[in-house]
Formats: sequence, structure tokens, C-alpha cells
Amino acid sequence: MRTIELNGVLIITILLVIFASHNLLAQQFNLNNSKSTMSIFGTSSLHDWEEVIEEQSGSIQLSTEGEMAIVNLNVSVVAESIKSDKPAMDKNTYKALKTDTYKSITFKMTDFKNMTDLGNSEYQVTVSGKLSISGVTKIVDLTFKMKTTTNAVTLEGEKSLNMKDYGIEPPKALFGTITTGEKVTIKFKSILTN
Repeated sequence: MRTIELNGVLIITILLVIFASHNLLAQQFNLNNSKSTMSIFGTSSLHDWEEVIEEQSGSIQLSTEGEMAIVNLNVSVVAESIKSDKPAMDKNTYKALKTDTYKSITFKMTDFKNMTDLGNSEYQVTVSGKLSISGVTKIVDLTFKMKTTTNAVTLEGEKSLNMKDYGIEPPKALFGTITTGEKVTIKFKSILTN
């Protein structure tokens, strides 16, 4: 009976050590919305424009076993938190994005492609993942710079997209006299902390 108890304690101890070591080798950081920035830049027949994303969330999981690698990365944006300084433009944006039905824009990594060490805990990273906008999901590559510290990860980069690839008709204003360009560029600086 004593041997069975000791074996049980030994098995539990081994499992705890394995679980603890896994946590040490894979560390998760969560996106800090108040410290992160994300903006959308575009063109129109009148002037260039910018919209700011006010609500985003997400996480990154890094593996430090051997070479640094990203195990998991996901970001979610509240579609109606996309704001300009013009309420009419915001209304057109939400209509184009069909925010009545599709509340979020999401990116979920599916493939960690490569990482180049730039020195000073900075890396050039390329991942591939599912980008879902207005109910349309496409696989896209995303390249960005990543800087790591003990308590935080900073991701900084940009991605150009064609709205029509996601079934989005570029918004128009003033009865169609002002037209928006099909292409937009999303620029981000995401701060993730543990």
C-alpha cells in the first residue's frame, strides 16, 4: 500500500515538473489595448484619409526552447471601433464592412514561416494566417518586427490589402462624387504584456 502511494506521488511530481517546464519554454503575452495602436490609411478622389482602431485584443505565445519561435498569434478588432474624425465617414465604413452582421475583424496565425535575429532582442518575422473581414476569410502573409523583453513583446509593421478581395465595395460619399480607392494599408504597433 505504501509503495502505491509513493508511486502515485512520484507520478504527480513528474507531471508537475513537465507542466512547469512547458510553461517556462512557452510564454504567453496578451495585447494591451491602451498601449497599442492600429490605423488604416487609404485614398479617395478628394484626399487621403486615416481611421484609427480603438478596440483590439489578442495574444502571442513564444517558444524559447532552442531558437525563438512563435507558437500562436491572434488579433481581434471590434469593427465599429474603427473611427475617423468624420461621423459620416464612420457610418459609410460600417456599412461597407457590414458591421450589423460581422462584429469583428480577426487574424489567426496558421503557419510560422521564419524569423531573423536582428540583435538586441529584435527579430524580423513572417507568419501566415487567416484574416477574416466581413465574413470573408483569406490566408495572408504578415511580416513585422518583433522586440522582446522579460515582460513585453512589441510587434510593429504594416499590411496592404485590396478591399474588393474581401467583398467590400469601397465607400462613396456625396452621391458617388467622392470615391474611395480599393487599396488600404493597415499600420500597427502592438504591445503585448504578461
